Amino acid sequence: MSLRTSANRYAKALFDVALAEKADLAQVDRDLQVVVEMLKGSPDLALSLSRRSVTEAQRQSLMDAVSKAMSLSTPVTKLLAMLGKNGRLDLVPHLAHAYGERLLTHQNVVRADVTSAAPLSPEKTKALEESLSKVTGKKVEISVSVDPDLLGGVVARIGSTVYDGSVKTQLSKMRQELVKQ
Repeated sequence: MSLRTSANRYAKALFDVALAEKADLAQVDRDLQVVVEMLKGSPDLALSLSRRSVTEAQRQSLMDAVSKAMSLSTPVTKLLAMLGKNGRLDLVPHLAHAYGERLLTHQNVVRADVTSAAPLSPEKTKALEESLSKVTGKKVEISVSVDPDLLGGVVARIGSTVYDGSVKTQLSKMRQELVKQ
């Protein structure tokens, strides 16, 4: 089973448990991000937990101490105990990403990557967010980048859908039409 598939299964299970326990779903997401950062900063911890010489009791004790020191929510504490016991802490970054995506879906939120020819003012960014919300029927969180090669306009990507309103693309289409004639 691939790393991503395993992470998705754990993320789904964590989400279901958090819902059943009426945990703060956003707090669980924040806790997962904290754990990801902690593991990035302490690669020796994950490595030592995966060693065969470390007993299950030692793993459990260490994961309990980490959870308590970081004041993690109950679902994340349980998850870390299970991952530590199974030697699967390598899944945490992928699991955190999968959980975050599941949370956004639950909240009816989509992410949009918007590229514009010039920096967008806050007013234009807000208007674009509202327009994309109307098109998708969901709340849209956008991240904006600038690409002067677009010449003008914007390109928005939401999942696999691309809304291309760039001058560069319009000129390319006109060129293709002129060549056909």
